[in-house]
Amino acid sequence: MLGLINGLAHGAYTLVRHVGQISAWLGLALVAVVSFNVLGRYLAGVGSVALQETEWHLMAAAALMGMSYGLNQGGEVRVDIFYEKMSPRVQAAVDLMSTILLFSVALIIAWLSLAYVQSSYNINEGSPDPGGLPHRFLLKAVMPVAFALLALQAFAMFAAALTRLMQPAKKQI
Repeated sequence: MLGLINGLAHGAYTLVRHVGQISAWLGLALVAVVSFNVLGRYLAGVGSVALQETEWHLMAAAALMGMSYGLNQGGEVRVDIFYEKMSPRVQAAVDLMSTILLFSVALIIAWLSLAYVQSSYNINEGSPDPGGLPHRFLLKAVMPVAFALLALQAFAMFAAALTRLMQPAKKQI
């Protein structure tokens, strides 16, 4: 059973890592759009509301998709002053409980955000600004996907903590 859980966790880690690497390219797209906007505004006197909105759409998507990648790469913030003084088994138990909570919260947010996206889709929500982007539901659809990905990463971390907890305690020599 533990082997199956670890196999699924490895697949989850791999998927989150690949999605994170792909979403990192949103940063390059953001730099390109901002540069184009700035150069267009100051060199040619041309600006676009749609391109300005594209900037924050790219930033939002990168941040949402990047949160699970940050965990995947060990970039989470932890109170290490207490954690490092715990035994490996207690650390594994703390990790186990925290990943269960993270998994639960991420799934709840993913589930609740579906209605938010559906509502936006039903009214074909677009930008309220003249010249803004249509189909705002596409941006909002990133939310359930990102939180489902976060839940997947939490599952992978749960499996790692469970594996550490299930290992026999090392004897002191």
